[in-house]
Amino acid sequence: MKKRSLTLLISFSLLAACSNTTSKNETVAPPVYENVSVHDPSVINVEDTYYVFGSHLASAKSKDLMSWTQISSSVSDSNVLIPDVTKELSETFAWAQSNTLWAPDVIQLADGKFYMYYDACKGDSPLSAMGIAVSDHIEGPYKDKGIILKSGMSGMGDDGEIYDSTQKPNVVDPDVFFDKDGKLWMVYGSYSGGIFILELDTKTGFPLPDQGYGKKLLGANHARIEGPYMLYSPETDYYYLFLSYGGLGADGGYNMRVARSKTPDGPFMDSEDQDMIDAQGTAGVLFDDPAYSPYGVKLMGNFEFQNTEDEAEGAVSGGYVSPGHNSAYYDEKTGKYFLIFHARFPNRGEQHEVRVHQMFMNSDGWPVVAPHRYSGESIGKYSKKGVMGEYKYINHNKEISADIVQSELIKLTKDGKVSGAVTGTWELTNEHDVELTIDGAVYKGVFLKEWNEGTSAQVMTFTATSKEGISIWGSHVSDQKK
Repeated sequence: MKKRSLTLLISFSLLAACSNTTSKNETVAPPVYENVSVHDPSVINVEDTYYVFGSHLASAKSKDLMSWTQISSSVSDSNVLIPDVTKELSETFAWAQSNTLWAPDVIQLADGKFYMYYDACKGDSPLSAMGIAVSDHIEGPYKDKGIILKSGMSGMGDDGEIYDSTQKPNVVDPDVFFDKDGKLWMVYGSYSGGIFILELDTKTGFPLPDQGYGKKLLGANHARIEGPYMLYSPETDYYYLFLSYGGLGADGGYNMRVARSKTPDGPFMDSEDQDMIDAQGTAGVLFDDPAYSPYGVKLMGNFEFQNTEDEAEGAVSGGYVSPGHNSAYYDEKTGKYFLIFHARFPNRGEQHEVRVHQMFMNSDGWPVVAPHRYSGESIGKYSKKGVMGEYKYINHNKEISADIVQSELIKLTKDGKVSGAVTGTWELTNEHDVELTIDGAVYKGVFLKEWNEGTSAQVMTFTATSKEGISIWGSHVSDQKK
């Protein structure tokens, strides 16, 4: 059973029912959020519940993608997912010289069992091991079935060749998925030699024989690219490969990007038709970010929406720091796309929480991400009058940087002009699609009415991306203090 194909039953907040008819000044019931900490969240839906599994054997669940309940939070023998984990995975810990686990993935196969692809890494080297643990129940307990890949060795690697960390993968960060033809694949990798893909046995979940480490999709020479995640869209018939660039810490400039292909094993291209196989570092240079930052469509980096003097201050920050290591979900019943990731926050150090944003496909078939977290909203039919006005504007650029992009004020005017911090033109088409031309670049996306936590108000937003792979956001300035 494909984890992205299971039936969803989403519980919508009161906001959803009135999100397309409420005026800017009308008070609506705020969504109810309960936050959890799961680093590198990988999503699976089972019956009517979403689960995320992350690093350090952390996990959580939710019925609506807004209110989350923590299930587990650390690698210990009392962890409910893998009880007595230090003994159960002793071979893995010994190889990786580690006492913790990194980003896992869980999928349900045809036998009805749940297969957890776990991994451990030394951290300062690609000395890593990846294995499979299986359970009859999504919340465990999981029992180890053994290691499937190793990396970081001195001598022969798992492909029968001398292991070279600049060219061979670090065997962490797995994502296991079914393609549209029912074949089972695993995409994986972090830094080191790049991102790779392997075909798996649909019955056992283990790699098919004689593949070694599989096929390289991108990366080399310790490029700071990791956390691959694959999503197939029946709407566009593309496979979307999501990636995180940069360092995961608050000062690391983590940011999420995407490329696409008509086949699950590539080649993957970005919006400038650049082959992602060329997204790699420079030989002899550690973490040469400028070499690969031009590749991939950048969806989100560090940002902060600044409230104006006339807006009420919200109880939470209006932005993220180092958002990344995402998973993604397509709901076949509603046609909604979701981006699930961890985020840090301005002025809150390394503390992190799970966030979910809705995504949409623009007219060129590229994902665009809603500026505010998911609150149960559905895209609606909007009028030109309803989307005009003053917006807080974010340009996510293509850089890998710890700098936080601060919003600037722009206006979408009745005559189709963009004025303020940037200038250009805008047009509303097909009831919610938007095309903006700003400083000569064309951005395509959608308008969407959302809940803004930073002002505790419902606002119009826009999200769009350019052929250059740069995403821009706008969040309507609230009319008055709430």
